[in-house]
Amino acid sequence: MPTASVRALEHPTCEEIRLEGVLHALSDPMRLQIVRYLSRLPEGEEAACSAIELAIAKSTTTHHFRVLREAGVVSQVYRGTAKMNALRRRDLDTLFPGLLDTVLRADAAQRRRTD
Repeated sequence: MPTASVRALEHPTCEEIRLEGVLHALSDPMRLQIVRYLSRLPEGEEAACSAIELAIAKSTTTHHFRVLREAGVVSQVYRGTAKMNALRRRDLDTLFPGLLDTVLRADAAQRRRTD
């Protein structure tokens, strides 16, 4: 049985990930929504871009995923025609211990306050 084709996209290496790039990527509400969704997946699981419902145009969604990938926050790979996404939690936790969890907790607190 043939396997699905896998096309790789460019990602920064762990050494190339910069704090300011990560903070910039996490500063946008739509990108934070993507990260929140991916953070809830079991480790090693991926989600297609289309699985994450965002109330924005597809071209804008593509832009947000690209910003997250180029900052080193997510990894993306094509599987067939779907672009699959996973949070680079291990890399981020190694480089910036506690940052991702702190941002996600602060985001949850803010959403509780403003809902």
